[in-house]
Amino acid sequence: MPLDAFDRQILDLYQRDTRVPSEQIGARVGLSAAAVQRRLKRLREAGVIQAETAQLDCTRLGLGITAIVQVDLIDESARATRAFRETVGQRGEVQQCYGVAGSVDYVLIVIVPDLAAYEAFCEACLLHDPNVRRFTTQIVLDAHQRGAPLTIPALDR
Repeated sequence: MPLDAFDRQILDLYQRDTRVPSEQIGARVGLSAAAVQRRLKRLREAGVIQAETAQLDCTRLGLGITAIVQVDLIDESARATRAFRETVGQRGEVQQCYGVAGSVDYVLIVIVPDLAAYEAFCEACLLHDPNVRRFTTQIVLDAHQRGAPLTIPALDR
């Protein structure tokens, strides 16, 4: 779907805080509140806006461990990778799952309360999966940035 300059400005503001009223967004971009609402509706229907969610503070919720897990699979066929994605997709601890190019096949972002919960996740999801060749884990010590707004590309010149 083609996006014009107004759409890009609206998306830039909206992704930072979906609670900002259309009137304020409109005032910033030079449109009426009704025009902003129509554009947001169109962007939702087109799938540009996929969801409107709350960003939660992991620490305040008792989720003290963020792990970056690199997974190397034995069988990389479509069937096997789909099965792996389905397995990790059913786990609430897995916040992000990326199929990647390079020395591993997947990178997972796993958020759990503590190391015991991470160990239980590994036991249930990775250690006994016959298709997991190996996995490595990096524990995040300090999250400087989570869920930053996307930089929306400029219009083609």
